[in-house]
Amino acid sequence: MLLDKNFKFIDLFAGIGGFHCAMDKYSSGKAKCIMASEINPDAKKTYENHFKMNVLGDITKIEKSEIKETFDVVCGGFPCQTFSKAGMQKGFGDPRGTLFKEIIRLAENEDLSKQPKIMILENVRNLITHDNGVTWNTIKKALEDINYNVIDTPIVVGPKDFNIPQLRERAIILAVRKDIYSGEIKLDIERKKNNCTSIYDIVDADLPEEEYKNYRITEKEEEALDAWNAFVKGINLTVIGFPIWSDEFGDERDISDLPEWKQDFILKNRKLYKDNKRFIDQWLKKHKIRSMIPTYRKFEWQVANKIHDVYDGIIQFRPSGIRVKQPTESPTLVAMVHVPVIGKYRRRITINEARKLQSFPENYDFTGETKFNAYKQLGNAVNVEVIYQVFKKFMDFLDKNVKEN
Repeated sequence: MLLDKNFKFIDLFAGIGGFHCAMDKYSSGKAKCIMASEINPDAKKTYENHFKMNVLGDITKIEKSEIKETFDVVCGGFPCQTFSKAGMQKGFGDPRGTLFKEIIRLAENEDLSKQPKIMILENVRNLITHDNGVTWNTIKKALEDINYNVIDTPIVVGPKDFNIPQLRERAIILAVRKDIYSGEIKLDIERKKNNCTSIYDIVDADLPEEEYKNYRITEKEEEALDAWNAFVKGINLTVIGFPIWSDEFGDERDISDLPEWKQDFILKNRKLYKDNKRFIDQWLKKHKIRSMIPTYRKFEWQVANKIHDVYDGIIQFRPSGIRVKQPTESPTLVAMVHVPVIGKYRRRITINEARKLQSFPENYDFTGETKFNAYKQLGNAVNVEVIYQVFKKFMDFLDKNVKEN
């Protein structure tokens, strides 16, 4: 085997320890983390409390001399906001984008035999196409320049591919030292086209009343959901392939100066209104839609025709509106804390349920002043099962191909 179970690794941009948990799972707890780095104080404390080890802070201030032992594996979920579609996508033009270079700095060694054998890194899917592929090519070349054989294109995979009901595709970068293996890196990872696992497989169905009250949606949120539930049942469409903007119902202002994509959405909303005018006029009046806050006046019904009731879905209250998905498709947990709502129970997912969506062990305890700190830490974390499965596939591939070579 290329790695025995007692291998050593470093954990960069470590968060609350998703990579560490994956390495523990792969090695049956025998692998040793010789250094972890995380700048967020809450995440750092959570990591330290769970793994009983000191975590270093700002990676740019870590000297290579502080890493006292050689190590076999580099793990790292380097900052993704600068490449994400949810951000400004400045890439290497954002200081966070240049932090990838710290991975290179800490891994590089004049004695190639002392460089880590393996790298497994994680980022958002958009990293691959960011700046028309220039960003990915820059990262790939930087790794190749320090003697690594790098996968041609990062593996795009998410929890749903391993029967975990969360939509969270990520780009996984794999690399091995060239002197160990220099051929093509090609993993056979079976991806499920549709997730067949329901959110109800992981939810706590019978929360104690005192705990339930901490997660229940507000009266105003329920009023908004009641309104949209009446809407989807009253219009003449079973499949809605565009966001509903109720402010456009009955509006006839000129929109020729708007971007084409926005014109398209508005025209579809206006047509929907004309085709359902009598019902929608009554609906607007009955539910006082115009008096709701702007984000409640927008709606995304992303369920095809799989469900027919808002409360059968998984719901998010987002700046772009209220979004509903199928029970097999929990939205991505994100650091911005748009915590998914389980429609059937009229409450947000609990911290324990969020933990399960990210595949963390049962005994994980999160630090911070409020429960939103825990959601944020989980939203920033890598999914343990995703990292474990890809790492295991990579090691199986290398064990087979290094032997053959």
